[in-house]
Amino acid sequence: MTVDTTPRAAPRAALLPPPFRPRTLLSRALSVPLVLGLSCFLPLVVVSQPGEGPRDAAFWLQCVLTVYCGVRLSAMVLTARRKLLQATFWMFCYMAMGVAPLAQAVLGRVPTPVVGPREDLVQAVALILLGCFAFDVGALLARYRARRRRRGRAADRGGAPGARPLLVHRRRLPLLVLAAFACGGLLVVKLGGPAVFFSSRQEIIAGIEDAGVSGDGSQAGQAFLRGFGTVPPLIALLVYTRRLVTSRRARRAWSVVTVFGALVVLNAVVNNPVSNPRYWFLTVLFALLFTAFPVSAVMYRASLSLGVVVALLVFPFADRFRYDEDNTRQIETTSFLEPLALKDYDQVGMFANTITYVESGQGHTYGRQFAGSLLFAVPRSVWAGKPSDTGVMVGEWMGAVNTNLSSPVWAELWIDFGPVGMTAGMATVGYAAARVDRRVARRAVRGSPSGGLLLIAAPLLAGYSFILVRGPLLQATGKVAIAVLCLALVATHRRDRGARLD
Repeated sequence: MTVDTTPRAAPRAALLPPPFRPRTLLSRALSVPLVLGLSCFLPLVVVSQPGEGPRDAAFWLQCVLTVYCGVRLSAMVLTARRKLLQATFWMFCYMAMGVAPLAQAVLGRVPTPVVGPREDLVQAVALILLGCFAFDVGALLARYRARRRRRGRAADRGGAPGARPLLVHRRRLPLLVLAAFACGGLLVVKLGGPAVFFSSRQEIIAGIEDAGVSGDGSQAGQAFLRGFGTVPPLIALLVYTRRLVTSRRARRAWSVVTVFGALVVLNAVVNNPVSNPRYWFLTVLFALLFTAFPVSAVMYRASLSLGVVVALLVFPFADRFRYDEDNTRQIETTSFLEPLALKDYDQVGMFANTITYVESGQGHTYGRQFAGSLLFAVPRSVWAGKPSDTGVMVGEWMGAVNTNLSSPVWAELWIDFGPVGMTAGMATVGYAAARVDRRVARRAVRGSPSGGLLLIAAPLLAGYSFILVRGPLLQATGKVAIAVLCLALVATHRRDRGARLD
């Protein structure tokens, strides 16, 4: 009889406890109070406030929508892998589609009148909830597709030869910096100097009209032309921020530090929170934080948590910085809910008005509004029948004095494609957001190249998603096109030393 004397691995090694990880412990410690706070405590506080709103089907659907968005936002905060686009989507839904409309339902007051019957508001809230479900379904499909592709490439871990990431070309970067200073400087000169940017938003709007750069007078034309003075400086600052954070060599180069300081000064002028829309400043803030801290779980969670507090408690009182004292409506309130019913959170009501607009005989546009957003740069002198902003169009139909109204992505999809198209569109948005988040998570690791374009574009898109989801799309696409041009200017697939940004 032979005895097997081959040494074997000790079986106890597999039974050793996992190493201590403070982040895991932090996640477990925060999970219960965070989930209960966002999905239970805050909604209960809002519902318990006195108000004249009816407790009907629209109210209870709004409660369900708020709880669902709170649970999903908590999941985004506590996830082990950062999900920038999905997290900002759920953050917007929790603020603008959840807590704020719930406060309006309790008080029985809305910032924009709902002109249709109560059934249209019930339908709007139900469709928003359906769109949120569809977004989650799209994200799940993206995760299952990624798993299948991972199994299929198990034998070839190098991936496909053509799957090289886009990088920032070092030799083209000076062109972006020159464009940033030229566009930002031109905007400053056109509007009368830097002091105008620290006066009020009303002064900025008046300066744009006096300078004759408002195009055909539409809000979309003003936003598009003003974007040239704000977007290139922001993208150049993000590129240099990423470079300084990840490259020790760049931090030792006085030329890089000097250009970074100049870009900080330029952005402090053209992208400051005093004269810019609040959602644009939120875009700038999130883009800078996620670029400067690409792998920090603490900063990711703090940004989402504090963002909710800022949006719900600070934004409603920010009008004193946007307009002159004579044009500022002072907020006198005895309840913390009233500012939410008086200010910009009109997305649910505007979706209900869009449904009423369609069902009043106007009908669906079958892609016409979406085509107008894609072809925003075509002047009306060439395209006489070019559609207006969806919010403006519905506002004019309502007879509203101020037609600069929001049109959330649910309303944009509904007016074009109906309920089926809206559901499919929201699932597509969720699928695309999850795909981008997975790519970012794979590349946002310590030691990754400083010139990775996706790690610069994704934080910008995550911040700007507040504007894209809020709408109208026609106003939002101008800055998207400018950002794409700026990124395409410096993008390259090359990996040689002359192209690397390190």
